[in-house]
Order: sequence, then C-alpha cells, then structure tokens
Amino acid sequence: MPRRWVTAVACLLALVALACEGGGEGATRPPRESPPPGSSGGIAALGDSITTGFGSCLVLTSCQRNSFSTGDGLRVESLYRRLLDRDPAIRGRAYNHARPGARAAALEAQARAAARDRPDQVTVLIGANDACRGRIEEMTPVAEFRAGVDRGLRALRAGRPKARVLVVSIPDLYRLWEVGHTESRAVRAWRRGVCPALLAGATSTAPADRARRTAFRERIAAYNAQLVAACRAYGSRCRHDGGAVHRVRFTLDLVNPLDWFHPNAAGQDRLAEVTWRASGFAD
Repeated sequence: MPRRWVTAVACLLALVALACEGGGEGATRPPRESPPPGSSGGIAALGDSITTGFGSCLVLTSCQRNSFSTGDGLRVESLYRRLLDRDPAIRGRAYNHARPGARAAALEAQARAAARDRPDQVTVLIGANDACRGRIEEMTPVAEFRAGVDRGLRALRAGRPKARVLVVSIPDLYRLWEVGHTESRAVRAWRRGVCPALLAGATSTAPADRARRTAFRERIAAYNAQLVAACRAYGSRCRHDGGAVHRVRFTLDLVNPLDWFHPNAAGQDRLAEVTWRASGFAD
C-alpha cells in the first residue's frame, strides 16, 4: 500500500477513536470537580435525590444528566441547557452537589462546595427527606429544618454573594398518594419503604392512617412556609418559586415505574419548565 494511503488510514482510525471516547447520544460526562483558574459562571444545584435525577434512567440510582437543574442530557430541557442556549461560554459549568437522602442539615456542606465552583445561579430544593421518615414523630422539627436551610444559605452567601439563588418549593407529595393509592403497582412499590410517614398503609382508611397523612401534609406546608421566609431573609439575590413546583399536578406518568415516587425524565422536564419560569434567570 502506498505510504500516503497508510497515513490517511491511520488518521481516519484516530478520528474514529476520538469520536468513540466522546460517547454517543446521552453519554454521561463526569462532573467537573472545580472550575479552571479565573473562570466563573454556570449553575450549581443543592438538594436531595429529586435534583440528582434519581430513578429517571430506569434504575434506582442518581441520573444527573436528567436533573431539572443541571442536566446535560437530551430528554430534559434543564435550567443549565436553557442557560447554555443563551450563553455558550458556560458549557461544562453545571455542578450538581445534591445527594440522595439529604436533609436540610446537609445544605451547609453542599453550599460550601458549590461556592468553590463560583456559579452565577444556584438552585435549592430540599425538604422531602425531612418529612419522609419512618414515623411522623421522626420528621425534622420545623425550627430545626429552618435552621438547616439558614445555615446553608448563609454559607452560600458568604462564598458566592453575587450568585442568584432560586429556592424551590417542595413538591406536593400528598398529591402523589392521592393519585397512586389506587394503583396496585405503586402500592406494592411503596411497601418496600418508600416515604413511610406518608405512604405506609397506602390503601388504609383507618382514622389513624388518615390523621398521619394529614400531619405529613401539614408538615410539608410548614416547611414550604419556612423556605419562603428563609429566602426573604437572604436578600435580593434570592427568589422563591412562589409555590410553583408544589402546585404541579403530578400524575403517575410523571414518576418512574420502579419506586413510583421520584420523577422520571418527563417529570424532570416538567420541573425544569416550571422552575425556569419562576427563576428569573433569563432576565
């Protein structure tokens, strides 16, 4: 074979190898640990399993590419992707510090980590795990919940005072019970320990179970009121979603068919749509 053909074939193979290393559609890119020196901008997310996209890739684990906040996949028009459309310079600057199981007490550590990324926008969605305990008596007290949120927001303001913060209301989990307790597949999944303070004995009409669900619903309302107050205390760089996420009328086709609790990709996309409208990030 002539030398020029050998060279051409070698170049072609090198290009193919590079394309393969880049991954195909939907490939997950590892999150950047910290921005390069001198850079800033982008978006960071604080919170729990909802923000990690848990269960949205048909396995019960985090799937950050589908996160309503920082996702870079093709199935969810996340806040990051919407910001990227407006400012291509933020490509790769999406930092997800949310963790499954996190409660308000975890926000401070997440906020400190996010501040090191120097984002211009930050989303905060927390509270479901404070309520989803084994029993009503084990739910985080309202004052303790507020203290955890305040510590997190203070850490964020100290580390990144000019960032714009969106505090997101807790979804209406009681609504999920309303639409799911007559679906046998959902009830079977919930029996495996999904949010027992609300979903245990999902089909029971006993007065004690009805009272437990009512107490759960009232605790979520109390947490949401504290999120409003905490954002107001933060100052002008914080905006609350005005209850927009809590008002989303979730249906079973917006949650994954494994735990019948966490949003699937369509549910994450709905959260992205609602939070984008409430965020003011496009201003």
